[in-house]
Amino acid sequence: MREGWLIDQDDCWIWRFWRDETAWVRDPKVFLDRGRLLPGEEPLLKERHYLRKDAAEQLWKSLQTQGWKPLKTPAWGATAEP
Repeated sequence: MREGWLIDQDDCWIWRFWRDETAWVRDPKVFLDRGRLLPGEEPLLKERHYLRKDAAEQLWKSLQTQGWKPLKTPAWGATAEP
């Protein structure tokens, strides 16, 4: 997976999981951005984490058991920064 998106039950907060392509071969790590969309504005990005691939996969599964749902389309572009 190059990128994945999860949204909470209230359709408010969003997690974006995306690979760090620069280190993927030697030490697979994933960036995680959490934010929300604001009507008519840039997305509000609250935090970023940098985890090993296995820890990111565990968090992905844990969030889904808590009711987070996958998004089919990206919520914001790669230029958005927290």
